[in-house]
Amino acid sequence: MIYKVLYQELPNEVPVRERTCSLYFEAKSERDVREQLSDRNINIEHIQLLNEAHLNYEKQSEDFVVENA
Repeated sequence: MIYKVLYQELPNEVPVRERTCSLYFEAKSERDVREQLSDRNINIEHIQLLNEAHLNYEKQSEDFVVENA
């Protein structure tokens, strides 16, 4: 399953929409995503499981790269 992770690069700062980053992660569950990203110094705002239609839309972006657990 592919998840879209919205996060802030500065973990101790209040989330600001204009500075929100995203990454795509392949994992079995949201818990696995959180565990795999726990060593990164980021503030995770939201993790969203992508359905097929949303995934196809995201693939159209030139920044689309899936990270694996």
